[in-house]
Formats: sequence, structure tokens, C-alpha cells
Amino acid sequence: MNVEHTKKPSETEPTAPRGRANLERLREVTEEDTEQTSPPELVDLPPDFWDEAEVVYPPAKEAISLRVDRDVLSWFRERGPKYQTRMNAVLRSYMQSVESRRTRKGQERP
Repeated sequence: MNVEHTKKPSETEPTAPRGRANLERLREVTEEDTEQTSPPELVDLPPDFWDEAEVVYPPAKEAISLRVDRDVLSWFRERGPKYQTRMNAVLRSYMQSVESRRTRKGQERP
């Protein structure tokens, strides 16, 4: 048996870079290119707009098995790709709303 053919691709090839950005292309983009393709609402930003910006990383995801009503799942799926991301956003919105009400009522979580 040829060992070369039984290895997993991850064992024989370096890991592919994450994401879909064409980094070579991005490195070639000039300030003029950026200005020409920017949405109108970003054109007149003051020069110091990004000075105090902070990188915000999304919380880590955890794979789970979740049972939802069939019609609820269908409704999210019908709205296109990334339906699980939208479901997560709805749950996050609900969670934040409940926490906000609890905090306003002085029932801060321990």
C-alpha cells in the first residue's frame, strides 16, 4: 500500500490561508482607489476619525445541537445563506434586551 495516498491532505500540504481576501490585490490598492470606491457616507470623515478605534473580536462560537421548530428553521433558511448567523444575532439581541431590562430594574446579575 502506498503511504502517500493514505495521508490526509492536511498531513501532506500546508494549511491554506484563512479567509477569502486577495492579499496581493489589497496591497496594490492606492488611497485614490479607496476614495473612488468608498460609500458616500464615508467620504468626508475627519482625519482623526480612526485615531481611537479599537479592534473588536467577535466572541468564539461553539458548535451545538439545537432543536427548533421546523417552520422557524425554514423561515431563516428561506432568507438565504448564513441563516445560522442570523439566528445567533436574534438570540443575542434577545439576550441583550433581557440583560438591559434587568440592569435598569436594579437586578444586576451576580
